[in-house]
Amino acid sequence: MSTPSSPLRQRITKVSYPYVAKLHAAPKLTLPGITLLLALVGVFAPVPVGVLLLALLLGWLAFLSWPAVTTAGPRFLRIFSILVILLFAVSRIATG
Repeated sequence: MSTPSSPLRQRITKVSYPYVAKLHAAPKLTLPGITLLLALVGVFAPVPVGVLLLALLLGWLAFLSWPAVTTAGPRFLRIFSILVILLFAVSRIATG
């Protein structure tokens, strides 16, 4: 039995569908390549820009896949990875 999704989740899922479909049809290394590219942007661009882009990408993917994950372990890892990226950004910004 599935739980009903909120109107916000339905709207984000509907808007995201074309992008997710393109990512699904792309070669398997496309998403890791995008992640690496955003990480490199974070290295060469101002830190807040690159880290924010990477955190948004991972947050978006985690949000979309959240209902498919039923155990706490993978959910924790998704939240943890986004928090580590954001904490890295805050520490880099704080140190200058």
